[in-house]
Amino acid sequence: MTPAPASAGSAEVERIRYAQLWEDADVLTDALGSSAGKRLLSISAAGDNALALLTLDPQEVVALDLSFAQIACLHLRIGAMQSLSHDAFLGLMGARPAQRRGPLLDQALKLCPPEVQYFWQDLAPLVARYGAGGVGKFERYFCLFRTLILPLTQQKRTVDAIFESRDVAGRQAFLETRFDNWRWRLLMRLFFSKAVMGYFGRDPAFFAHAEGSLYAHLRRRIYHAAVTCDPASNPYLHWIVKGTHGTALPLPWRAEFYNVIRSRLDRLSLHHGTLEAYLDPAQPFDGFNLSDIFEYLSLPAFSELYGQILAAATPGARLVYWNMMVPRRVPEEHQARVLRRQDIEDRLKPLDKAFFYSDFVVEEVR
Repeated sequence: MTPAPASAGSAEVERIRYAQLWEDADVLTDALGSSAGKRLLSISAAGDNALALLTLDPQEVVALDLSFAQIACLHLRIGAMQSLSHDAFLGLMGARPAQRRGPLLDQALKLCPPEVQYFWQDLAPLVARYGAGGVGKFERYFCLFRTLILPLTQQKRTVDAIFESRDVAGRQAFLETRFDNWRWRLLMRLFFSKAVMGYFGRDPAFFAHAEGSLYAHLRRRIYHAAVTCDPASNPYLHWIVKGTHGTALPLPWRAEFYNVIRSRLDRLSLHHGTLEAYLDPAQPFDGFNLSDIFEYLSLPAFSELYGQILAAATPGARLVYWNMMVPRRVPEEHQARVLRRQDIEDRLKPLDKAFFYSDFVVEEVR
């Protein structure tokens, strides 16, 4: 969710905007398909999905971001995975409660570059309180929601009941009869406005090309998270509401993948800079995790960057990305070179647990 293109404009980049990834690695890795021995490029953001791509057994994963702060998030994860047990990693990140995150942070930072150590040492008090996955601007926004807004709209037992397993009909009934009250609708309209989210959560520059009402968009997506998907297995929803991941975890934080990812960290290369400057047709990629970077671009800038990506893509390479409030798909001038994989999109969209996005796009280079 962190913009890689230089044309992202005025968005602030030298602080942690996203301390964890809010895009579902399960649908991402499925959409990229068989990638053994291939070269993959990932917008880094907090780094979780770049790590998730290592489960596909690629030759190399290049993680790139315009923001040093976001690259520092990935460096910390690498150091933590190299030096901590899985349980300790979860405690450091904040997925599970932990009493002594300070020593865990120090241990993970020993293997990080000096500039990354300095960066995280300044954040040590916040890491101790919230976990390294809870210190970003976006996560602090949800903390305000969780501690100030949600208690004004719901009783604790109602909040706890969100994560009880139900069938689809039961989930719809719970949302409509127990949760969606007038206080919730009123405060949601205020708190999840573009102005408030821009100030506390996402940078206002990220809404420059957005269409429609953010409140209306989130109302639709909350229905997806609460009814279409099962909240009991949604780590993203659990963090928003509870401040931890509960019994569910994002793919790269799960025990069954921890040692696999750790054994392949040498295949990961990190680059701080713009996507435009890094792409090189002489060193093409077989797959791209592009996060939601196209949302931040004007249509001409989107088309130009898309063309650069195609020039650095092998035949059959897949481009995977999300749209939240700005509709973006292959520009008309590039359509002859790209196949839309609607079969993959239709299968995976109902499964996408990161529910903010209105569209999940899978396109394949002809």
